[in-house]
Amino acid sequence: MRYRASLFALLVVAGCSQAPSDPSEQAAPGVDVTAAPGVAFSYRYGFRLPAARIAAVQEAHAAACERLGIARCRITAMRYTRNEDNEISAMLGFSLAPELARTFGRDGIRGVEGAEGMLLDSEITGEDAGAKIDQLAQARDAAAADRSAIDARSGTTSREARAELERQRAAAVGSEREAGAAIAEQRAALAATPVVFDYRSGEAIRSFDPASPFTRAADLSVASARWTIGTALALIGLTLPPLALALLGLLLWRRVRPLLPKRVPLAG
Repeated sequence: MRYRASLFALLVVAGCSQAPSDPSEQAAPGVDVTAAPGVAFSYRYGFRLPAARIAAVQEAHAAACERLGIARCRITAMRYTRNEDNEISAMLGFSLAPELARTFGRDGIRGVEGAEGMLLDSEITGEDAGAKIDQLAQARDAAAADRSAIDARSGTTSREARAELERQRAAAVGSEREAGAAIAEQRAALAATPVVFDYRSGEAIRSFDPASPFTRAADLSVASARWTIGTALALIGLTLPPLALALLGLLLWRRVRPLLPKRVPLAG
């Protein structure tokens, strides 16, 4: 009996020690992408965090890329914009070694969460560059074969026919070069993975879903307060100069009026 009581107590303590998981801490769906040979992936992450933290987080992400070295990570784009309502939107673009892209994105999410922000959305797209390379290689080989056949015939034809063969040869050479350039472009896409971080200002309410009614109500309240204050200030700005001018005219009239000659009443 004592053994059963002790076991029950241990189970209760173990159950109480497990804290409920926070939905905001769960990994975003689709982040874990299985590496596929020949597929060129691109990553995009959207973050929301307090406006005062965006510049620091953006700088930390840029520094993380620089620590990897230019052979494995390059910064390809940067934007930081503040509008008249002090709302901030920013962006960082990277070109990463393919094997580092997924880890870099996860570390970027942790950095945002450490700055009281959250991941809003993520998107990973892929293009079958390997299949395109195979198709382009076939087109290049076909053009090279046409060029070789034209070269073999050019010595046994008349001058008029040779001119036509030269035109066909130039077209085959052009197709061969275009296919080679396209192959090089697809290979470059496989060698470097683009990653984009988008930042937007806003309070990240960690205990609620960002699309919940509580969050939307809070955002609407803030937006309404900003609009009300902005409208009031705009009305003050519009009406203050005419009121000031009218007040100045009234003061001048009170000063000048005693100096004007008084009207003498006409005798009846």
